[in-house]
Amino acid sequence: MTFDSLSPDDLVSHERQLSNEFEQLKATGLQLDLTRGKPSPEQLSLSDGLDATFDGQYVVDGGTDVRNYGGLFGIREARRLGGELLGVHEDLVIAGGNASLTLMYQYLSNALFYGPLGPGTAWRDEGNPLRFICVVPGYDRHFTITESLGFEMVNVRMQDTGPDMDAIERHVREDPMIKGIWCVPKYQNPTGYTFSEDVVNRFAELGKIAGPHFRIMWDNAYVVHTLFGQGDPLANLMDACQKAGTADSVVILGSTSKITRAGSGIAFLACSSTNLSHFKQGLSVQTIGPDKVNQLRHVRFLRDGQGIEAHMQRHAEIVRPKFEAVLEHLVAGLEGIATWTRPNGGYFISVELPRGTAATVVQLSGEAGVKLTPAGSTFPYGKDPDDSNIRLAPTYPTLEEIHQAMPVFLTATKLAFARQRLEHS
Repeated sequence: MTFDSLSPDDLVSHERQLSNEFEQLKATGLQLDLTRGKPSPEQLSLSDGLDATFDGQYVVDGGTDVRNYGGLFGIREARRLGGELLGVHEDLVIAGGNASLTLMYQYLSNALFYGPLGPGTAWRDEGNPLRFICVVPGYDRHFTITESLGFEMVNVRMQDTGPDMDAIERHVREDPMIKGIWCVPKYQNPTGYTFSEDVVNRFAELGKIAGPHFRIMWDNAYVVHTLFGQGDPLANLMDACQKAGTADSVVILGSTSKITRAGSGIAFLACSSTNLSHFKQGLSVQTIGPDKVNQLRHVRFLRDGQGIEAHMQRHAEIVRPKFEAVLEHLVAGLEGIATWTRPNGGYFISVELPRGTAATVVQLSGEAGVKLTPAGSTFPYGKDPDDSNIRLAPTYPTLEEIHQAMPVFLTATKLAFARQRLEHS
């Protein structure tokens, strides 16, 4: 129902009916949290075998004892695993600690203060304000990193084949103070869309038209997180950049955080050998080396790319029914009122509500015991100009909890829309 065909009196009556339904939902006393894309306990239990991988063996090829200091870039075996995950040669990979966000911050802060390519390339020496392109709706923690480092953020809209490349190319060509762009290229957070081959190839050309030392922060967080069918193909950006002669412009990131254990996985960063040699200097000031014991147990547990794929199929069996349930509720309850994505993988579903209602829907849902990601979180500075985007995170709650939470979300949406129409009638 779009409410367009309702007379003013019918609209009042319908709003009253929805209000009654909503009060009944509030009375059930739900306490559910759909705010973040966390693995469920059942998913985390898939990796309990990590704890049985050692049997007293802590020495890897080359004689390194993983219990001791050293190995700034991680053990060779973990770098090889990261290379398979991200589609790059192991020599270009850093295997770090448990959080790719840490590597993102370390890389950008190093580029800002010391330069991505060493002396004479520091971004802060180029003047102010420095700017960063943010694909929206997007990942709030990317925005937090850039805001904390003092960048102005420039919004570019996500489309179903990737971000608006015409806008990106125009921005970087006209503004040399744009130092980089955030991307989640496969099963993007929150839309679930995957960048097309044409978009990837156009990204590879950005280093030729952007200002000095421009960097593409290619956060491939969901590269193996397929839920439906064969999943979406993603062209290899590093290969495309090497072909275009722009390999220094790309920094690829990922982790096992949603593969094994969210709080104790391995983070990976991959970039050109030139970038690595300069980043090493800044990294060596901050750490003697990562947790190599954790890296080794991951290598022994996951083994290789095929092992990762088999493990992720087990994840999909747990997560897929939850996505299907959310989509079924959306179709049954919001057809003609809202639109939403239907991703083949990843951790989120992006919902576009009627303009000006998202914050109200979050508030109403919270009053009924269903916590949603705050409205505006998928935009820099927490400001969605249309107040319309909601990111749903189906992974953590149980299937039963999803069936409890979705009627609250649907009723809150319809109620917010009805009240908005009454205000403007």
